[in-house]
Amino acid sequence: MKKFLLTILLAAASATPAGLVAAPAQPQAGDKDITATRVMGEVTAINVEAKGLAVKTAAGNSVLVMLDDKTQFKRAQPGSTSIETATPIALADLSIGDKVYARGRVSADQKTVPAQLIVVLTKSDIAKKQEHDKAEWARRGVWGTITAVNPATKEVTISSRTPAGLKPVVVEAAGEKVMFRRYAPDSVQYADAKSSSFAELKVGDQLRALGERTAAGARYKPEEIVSGSFKTILGTVASIDAVGGTVKIMPNGQKQPLTVAVTPSSNLRRIDPMMGQMLAFMVMRQTGGGLGAGAGMGQGGDVRIGGPGGAGQRGGGQPPAGTPPQGGGEGQGGPRRAMMGGGNFDIQDMIDRQPQTTLATLKPGDVVIVSSAAGADAKRVTAITLLAGAEPVLVALQARPRGGGGGEVTSSGLPAGIDLGIGLP
Repeated sequence: MKKFLLTILLAAASATPAGLVAAPAQPQAGDKDITATRVMGEVTAINVEAKGLAVKTAAGNSVLVMLDDKTQFKRAQPGSTSIETATPIALADLSIGDKVYARGRVSADQKTVPAQLIVVLTKSDIAKKQEHDKAEWARRGVWGTITAVNPATKEVTISSRTPAGLKPVVVEAAGEKVMFRRYAPDSVQYADAKSSSFAELKVGDQLRALGERTAAGARYKPEEIVSGSFKTILGTVASIDAVGGTVKIMPNGQKQPLTVAVTPSSNLRRIDPMMGQMLAFMVMRQTGGGLGAGAGMGQGGDVRIGGPGGAGQRGGGQPPAGTPPQGGGEGQGGPRRAMMGGGNFDIQDMIDRQPQTTLATLKPGDVVIVSSAAGADAKRVTAITLLAGAEPVLVALQARPRGGGGGEVTSSGLPAGIDLGIGLP
């Protein structure tokens, strides 16, 4: 009976939601979450009677964790570095979605492990830690594109976006306790970022740092630095393969199509008209143009549509329908004024407040913006973020002034300096 229950348990671990790629029948070689003495992964099935857990690693491999009366269970807190602070729990306290570390002698085929110790990170604890970390990065973080690197002083200058435009910030990265992490090529998850060093930073990278800004605001003392080589692409949808999880786009100004792979970790959003106008304004400011018909920045950095000078109608005039009031913010129908580190304008926070969407809602002719890590294949990228509803951005580009200036459109289809940035951890 017990063997039958364990068979059912293992079968449950192999099941995947519709639309996702099923786990391979055989564990893949080189899975970093499986070694000879331990397995790490997410609990996908639990059978208390049979004393077994089905665990799936980040690589998608399923392992059956076998338990007995001697197996110890410990609940640790995310971010803890010692098991000494973990508290004893029981098998009944585990839930599907929890992350576990199972210590024991893993079988040669990497399909089973009789566990001596189970260390658990509950999904509720993980969610609380993620919310806390996100709030910290939003409150104390700064991000931008690296414009200069000084190896002698270990200082990095970034171009940081603020409501007043791009401003230089010097990140003092010389401290011994500064932690460096870097996104891997084609990675779409912060959790996949690898340990890094100052030497890997280079001009053109995007950088997000957590720390404290100096009183003057032009210098920054980081505790952690996350960097990566990213690109942001504007394009028109040519075709969609919702089953295969890809969309083919024609990048603006290019003649060769680009295949965009969308994974369960990709962030798909449809921006509202106000967000579209804000992005369009950023493009026109970067290219030295204007949105015409009174579009511009209002007080505090909010986008204003209508009114002379682009600051919203004043006096007896009324703003157009859907325009937030002066000083408006979240809850007024317009984009939230997202500030970081005393004035850093965080577009990623605004994006995360837009409604989620799916590939099934896209159609040929839609204009999208895709953010991805720079990979080896120039004809294919994996989407970190895909924004639908970007038609105002394309209109702004088509209306930009012709001729010189620093706002020339790059191979990404967008002006240099226009990017979506690194998402919050």
